[in-house]
Amino acid sequence: MAEDMIIRTRDLTKAYGSKVAVNHLNLEIRKGEIFGLLGPNGAGKTTTILMLLGLTEPTLGTASIDGHDCTRDSLQVKRITGYLPDNVGFYADMTGRENLRFTARLNGVPENQIDSRIDSLLERVGMTQAADQKAGTYSKGMKQRMGIADVLMKDPEVIIMDEPTNGLDPEGMREFLQLIKQLSTEDGRTILVSSHQLYQIQQICDRVGIFVDGSLVAAGKIGELGRKIASEGHYVLEIEAEPCDDRFLGFIGSLEGVKDLSKEGDRFIITSSRDLRAGITHFLGMNNYTLLHMRQKGGDLDEIYRVYFEQAEKEEEKNAKSGKHGGRKKDA
Repeated sequence: MAEDMIIRTRDLTKAYGSKVAVNHLNLEIRKGEIFGLLGPNGAGKTTTILMLLGLTEPTLGTASIDGHDCTRDSLQVKRITGYLPDNVGFYADMTGRENLRFTARLNGVPENQIDSRIDSLLERVGMTQAADQKAGTYSKGMKQRMGIADVLMKDPEVIIMDEPTNGLDPEGMREFLQLIKQLSTEDGRTILVSSHQLYQIQQICDRVGIFVDGSLVAAGKIGELGRKIASEGHYVLEIEAEPCDDRFLGFIGSLEGVKDLSKEGDRFIITSSRDLRAGITHFLGMNNYTLLHMRQKGGDLDEIYRVYFEQAEKEEEKNAKSGKHGGRKKDA
């Protein structure tokens, strides 16, 4: 329902001269959900975040958070929104606890509540033992966790994170993603997270938006996007069978709808315009082959992104040849 939407943009556009960094972005994010804004570096994700935070003005269009215009009422937006940048900045010669106390005072937290709030947040993010170390000694993962505590000092309704998992080791990433999920499921906070790391973000997002060259080319639940590209004739099948002989490969090549056949290790990757699993399984069973592995990849975020990215690039090339510019728009 419309009243559940806490972040809204309407034709949000940012141009730097002839370069359009964000192109007519129409986006709605519900209260309490984790929304992943996904795309490569330079796609326009950070520029979008800066406009949402009121740190740069749009060339065209509007953005609002909880009904507050991000440009005209940026102070109120900042009161209810926390921001975790890619590189979290702390005063290196101050301890983590001292940095949090400084943030608390900047945000007007009552003096008699500061220490108890700091202790509670340090425990929540797993930084109690390191709280009295100088922030300059912290690892990337420690800074990110302390960054969450810093953001939570003002108890924001919305948290915006820009590439939060960059530089984290696998265990640090797992713990950090779990913490992000808790902020939504336990606290009811709305999380907007931008990233180019598709697999990691796939694990926690309720919905995702795919950003290419400043335009949102697709948005929705991962399962919905996967079904959509399948319905449009985009299938990718992983398969491994024994024996892997010319007869088997010839059968695959003869199937209607096969677009491409490649090999990764011992497995074959078949790109096709239809679901081939029933026909291949029947052939293998009737001819005494052993099926070692079969998986349809269409529902993976990596594959969804690949398809939409390629479609967007083809559209861009088509527009360039016809002299059209900036025509790609997608509502979410």
